Amino acid sequence: MPSHPALLHYWRRLRGSDRFAECQRVLLALGGVILYCLWGHHAAAMIPAMLGVIACALAETEDHWRSRSLTLLVTLCCFAGVAFTVEWLLPYPWPFAFALAVMTFVLVMLGSISARYATIAGGTLILAVYTMIGTDQPHPPASLLTEPLQLLAGAAWYGLLSLLWSVLSPQLAVRHALARVFDALGDYLETKAALFTPVHGNDRDALLLTLAMQNEQVVEALNDTRIVLIDRIGMRRPRGATAARLQLYFKAQDIHERISSAHYPYAELAEAFYHSDVLFRCEHILHLQAHQCRGQAEALRLRTSPKPAADLRAAQSDLRNAIYASRGNPQTPSEQLLRSLDALLRNITAIQALLENDQTPMTLDGEDSALQNPGPQTLGEVWQRITIQLTPRSSRFRHAVRLALALTAGFGVLRLVHPLHGYWILLTTLLVCQPSYGATLTRMLQRVSGTVIGVVIGWATLRLLPAAPWPLLLIVLSCVVFFAARLRRYTLATASITVFVVLCFSEAGNGYDVMWPRLLDTLIGSAIAALSIYLILPDWQGRQLDQVLSNTLRNDARYLQQVIAQYVHGKRDDLPYRIARREAHNADAALSGMLANMLREPGRQRRGNEDLLRFLTIAHTMLGHISALGAHRQAISRTDARDTVTLAGNLAVTKLEQLADALLTNAATLPLESEAEQSTVPQVDGVEDETARLVLGQLTLILAQRDRLGSVVRDIRTG
Repeated sequence: MPSHPALLHYWRRLRGSDRFAECQRVLLALGGVILYCLWGHHAAAMIPAMLGVIACALAETEDHWRSRSLTLLVTLCCFAGVAFTVEWLLPYPWPFAFALAVMTFVLVMLGSISARYATIAGGTLILAVYTMIGTDQPHPPASLLTEPLQLLAGAAWYGLLSLLWSVLSPQLAVRHALARVFDALGDYLETKAALFTPVHGNDRDALLLTLAMQNEQVVEALNDTRIVLIDRIGMRRPRGATAARLQLYFKAQDIHERISSAHYPYAELAEAFYHSDVLFRCEHILHLQAHQCRGQAEALRLRTSPKPAADLRAAQSDLRNAIYASRGNPQTPSEQLLRSLDALLRNITAIQALLENDQTPMTLDGEDSALQNPGPQTLGEVWQRITIQLTPRSSRFRHAVRLALALTAGFGVLRLVHPLHGYWILLTTLLVCQPSYGATLTRMLQRVSGTVIGVVIGWATLRLLPAAPWPLLLIVLSCVVFFAARLRRYTLATASITVFVVLCFSEAGNGYDVMWPRLLDTLIGSAIAALSIYLILPDWQGRQLDQVLSNTLRNDARYLQQVIAQYVHGKRDDLPYRIARREAHNADAALSGMLANMLREPGRQRRGNEDLLRFLTIAHTMLGHISALGAHRQAISRTDARDTVTLAGNLAVTKLEQLADALLTNAATLPLESEAEQSTVPQVDGVEDETARLVLGQLTLILAQRDRLGSVVRDIRTG
């Protein structure tokens, strides 16, 4: 048996999980519904009310209580409109089919306003199907108002619990969002450390590709945290716990810029220091810093103070001595390489200072600490965001049309071949049909396998389970497991919700009757979703390839332009700089996500997979060189050196923009350059300022990567 300290440790880890609060709310909400229905003898209202709870929980967003109250009101209004419409039109197949298609299209397009409205729209569509499922009950209510009101009552009950939770724990979502950021930073550092291993045969290209994919996770976590912080701060000046979390977010941004830096080609570093322990010591420090990032995440979740890493300062001292000793070796590496190594040491030291809270990236006074609000600020902007997506070139528009037609086709199938319990077809189609082919295929396999597992478990449960109250307890527990697993283990989540469905219908008297229809409907709905993603306005990633590649280069150019300006005017983490940095990393993450989706598409829809993966690794390496310049920003004192850096920086920006323009205009040929005409910057030999030497060395590496990207683009087009 585990000891009491072990049990306490497990409990604290469970309590620190980002899924724990939502699971608690679902547990209380479902328990409250069951107790109310049993106490008041309203057994017929139990299933609709529980479905309302689930729909509201699925439409929930991580808002502050002020925003959440408005969001809850919008959610309930959407729920009411959809529930009453479905209930009234369902007996009339043709009007209902038309209304279903229009409703689906409108709700999906509303998601273009913001991520909050996209979540509400998804929950509303799920509630629409839940309203249809309510008609499968053996004894449907006599009034058309009864079931919609029961669904809304369950949704409102969960919404009030969620609102109360937000009032009592206003910083919970912020802490969990920041914890996800530091966990992602730790994973990134672990992979980055492997690049410093001076071993022959180390596949650094594969590691760079993994690093680019992991950068997508860091960027996503940072973006989620920014939205949560904006919701808490609003137009007010941050103070108290919110100010501390905002400062921690800025530190995470600074750490991300520094750990994504690339000071020199890793293969050349490994070759130059193959017989030295310098790179091993770099690798060791990065492993320690990854562990410290995870410790920061753990402290945020458990509301404790992060433990100091005592051996990190000793490791830094050893690395500094190793670099100093390498200068006295008979085969001293080149001066540029040693300069890059010194910059790497300064960068590692700065990361450690940030992790130990010895350094603050910026103050929170003035506009420089503001965050760019991604949400619409006026009704005119809301309408503009919707109308700009009303074109077949928009991925959201194509998904809205596809999902609307798929649900309409599913409704036609259930009317023709499977009218009893057939609304599970629509639910499966709704949940399986994703914007991309790869995501749809993955979700289909998870949904089918989870349903099979859930049907088997449900059958065994009905055979072996004793009488009440055990079925009711399992109903609640299976739903809680669904919410605990739905974001990371969808197969388990599907199995859990299938058990929930079987047990709920068993309470209504037809548990065995719903098992095989549930499995059959899942297969039919999955087939409809798969056919729709393939046949109805397919959104193949290759069609937007040139746009995504061009956007990556253009945002890199803007980021570099902001960085070079700070070597002239001095370091300042103002809003334009942070926007340019974030957009460059967002573009890199978008490229990574697009290629991941493309690799799961049918073979004939792919365009030069190997060349595209090369493009991703080279582009991420180039972004690393720009980040290295961002990490060492400071004003250059000498006028001649400053002018040289400005000239070289403008050349690099222009070269990147030229390649971006060639991609965006789909030019038939890219500008070919002979070896003598390759992109070059002024030599560092005539420059006396040490900072300018570092900048010029990095710009040389950036332009070398730009030339490699141009070569890869030509290979993609001729391949």
